[in-house]
Order: sequence, then C-alpha cells, then structure tokens
Amino acid sequence: MQHALRVVHAETRGRYGSPRLHQAIRARGFAVSRKRVIRLMRADGLAARRRRRFRVTTDGRHSHRIARNLVRRQFRPPCPNRLWAADITALPTATGWAYLAVVLDLYSRAVVGWAVRPTLQTDLPLAALHLALGRRQPAPGLVHHSDRGVQYASGDYQRVLAAHGVIASMSRRGDCWDNAVVESFFSTLKQELDGTAWANEPAAAHAIGDYIDRFYNPQRLHSTLGYQSPAAFEARAVV
Repeated sequence: MQHALRVVHAETRGRYGSPRLHQAIRARGFAVSRKRVIRLMRADGLAARRRRRFRVTTDGRHSHRIARNLVRRQFRPPCPNRLWAADITALPTATGWAYLAVVLDLYSRAVVGWAVRPTLQTDLPLAALHLALGRRQPAPGLVHHSDRGVQYASGDYQRVLAAHGVIASMSRRGDCWDNAVVESFFSTLKQELDGTAWANEPAAAHAIGDYIDRFYNPQRLHSTLGYQSPAAFEARAVV
C-alpha cells in the first residue's frame, strides 16, 4: 500500500493532494480510507505542489461590441460541444512574461484548445480557438463564453466565431465568477505545474502542452466529474 501510494504520487509528479490520491489508490484496488491515505502521506513526506502566482491580463476598455451573457453561471451543458469557455493568463519565464490562452469544453472541463505566445495580441486566443474548432468540428449553435477582453471582442475573433456558427457570450464587467470554470483551471495549473519559472516562452509552451495533452485531459481526476478524467467522462457521454 505504501509503495503504491509513492508510485501514484510520482506518476502524477506530486500534483495530487489526499482527495485525488485516495481516489487513485482505490481505483487500483486498495480498500483504504482517506484518513489512512493522509497518515501515510505524512509519514512519507508526500504533499501536493503549492500554488504559484500568475498574472491575469485582459483589457475590457475598448469600443467593440459586447455580447450578452447567455451563460449566467450555468456551467453544466448536457453534452460535449454545447458550451465552451475561454480565457487568458500569464506565465513567468526568465526572459519575461509569456501568455496562455485556453478553450475549455464545460461538459467535461477538457481543454479543447490552447496556445502560448510572447504577446497578448488577438492571434493568441485565435490560435487556441482554431485548434479547438479543428479538433472538435462543433455543430452550429455552440456557445462560446469569455470575458469582455479586447481580444475576444475584436472583429477578427468574432468573425471566426460567426463563420463557424458559434454564438458569443461574455461575462459581466469585472466579474470573475461569470467564468469560474476557466479560473478554476488556471488555479489548478498554478498549483500543479513543475518549477517556478521557465527559461523562455518555448520552454513554457512545451511544459503547458505536456501538462494538458498528456496529463490533464487524459488522466487528471476531477471531483466535479465523480473523480474521472475529462477524457473518461466524455467517453461515457450520451450525445
């Protein structure tokens, strides 16, 4: 049991605290309580990584049209590709800030599109959006929710949404809870990524891609999904 706990902790690179380690150990056939997992973690000096500080950077001061808030904190669509949410945050590197844009499918919390760039121009979230559209090929009527940042409200971004039959929705001014699922993802990212800073933007992009595509989407257990990974949860979806 103790060895299995060490193995899971190592496999997840120290990203799991006691709740997810408990679920992962149980999934491997060990009938054990969470209290015992906590005791064993303490005895072995095992702990989840601490959260890191990121800087969120979007600017709502612009003259572009603001879309109506169609989501109103209802973050539980009935199936995949009905409701996506997008946002941007900053990544620390030794040469300055790099920037990460993501698109999440709120059905499973899967990251369906992401991009890292050295600047906050509209091509950053557009790259994440194009990746999501290419991977998912959603039917018209999908709702895309974001904040009011100039990148999302820009003509270039809105034209791509319209060309694919995607309906824009935007949060209320200054209300982070209107996009809480993406905020939660960024919080998880802060806590679980290795290291304190990367050498440069390409190194940050490599680490982000490894985390999202090799761990977060296919493996990471989510309490809101009944301790399933996004990929496993979607595999059980009835479309």
